Amino acid sequence: MERDSQLELYEAVAARLKEAHTRVRSLQVPEGVRMALSRKLLVITAAAKHDLPDAATRLDRLMKDLDEGRFPEDD
Repeated sequence: MERDSQLELYEAVAARLKEAHTRVRSLQVPEGVRMALSRKLLVITAAAKHDLPDAATRLDRLMKDLDEGRFPEDD
């Protein structure tokens, strides 16, 4: 049973990561902002390999920031 819930979480995180990458690519923001967001997505992807619940939490936060128009500073 535990394995099933872990698999469901993995599938949900994978689908949301795909959605997040698509959203970041389509944003009309400076390239530096897009790169910062892409780096965040890479960190979340790497975290998913070791701590899936933490990665899901980080991804939820990032998606909320995108929904609310909060982006990192352009370097």
